[in-house]
Amino acid sequence: MARKITGAAFLSLDGVMQAPGGPTEDTQAGFNEGGWMFKIWDPGIEETLADLFSGNYDLLLGRRTYDIFAAYWPYAEEPENRPMRDAFDAANKYVLTRNEQQLEWQNSHRLTGVQDVARIKAEAGSDIIIQGSSTIYPALLKAGLIDVLIIMTFPVLLGSGKRLFGEETPVDKLEMTQHTVTDQGAVVAHYKPGGMLPPYPPEGPIAAQSEREAVRQQRMQEGSW
Repeated sequence: MARKITGAAFLSLDGVMQAPGGPTEDTQAGFNEGGWMFKIWDPGIEETLADLFSGNYDLLLGRRTYDIFAAYWPYAEEPENRPMRDAFDAANKYVLTRNEQQLEWQNSHRLTGVQDVARIKAEAGSDIIIQGSSTIYPALLKAGLIDVLIIMTFPVLLGSGKRLFGEETPVDKLEMTQHTVTDQGAVVAHYKPGGMLPPYPPEGPIAAQSEREAVRQQRMQEGSW
């Protein structure tokens, strides 16, 4: 039986997922709102996280998220962090990367491409959770390898930063399977793949209804509109 891959992401209302956990987590491109999630922490999210990280699971990470986790979690000695630390230590960490750096954190495994993700998904083992790792979503969605998306959207605008759905994200439908809204206004939505987006209109292209509209469409095609 194939393993299920679940992508779980913290998101701002304008789609930013960069550095939710701390100010030094990821400052690429001058991002200075790191730790934004904890500035407006919503206790209503905790139930979702408890369900997500219950039982046995493995992790699928991009290289930068792996670097962040590997530099923090093995050294997290605070009593409240030890259960997550021990679970992350025990989990297989599949790292999708072209970088040749050593993966020194225990139970870490290098994946070089989407075909490797497809291979481990088909193997027996624990289900797999994606954390962070914005750059790997487009390719995984395009290959149909993500079974569930859990999007936790906080009521905050960040303006700039890395987005969950970046370039090369495929055109697809998603089907919402459940959702909750916390008391503080965070929206937790679960999605599964919903198939291809149908054409519009079903009967074919729409003819221009006026000469002016025909000119406007021509200008769009030429890039002068």
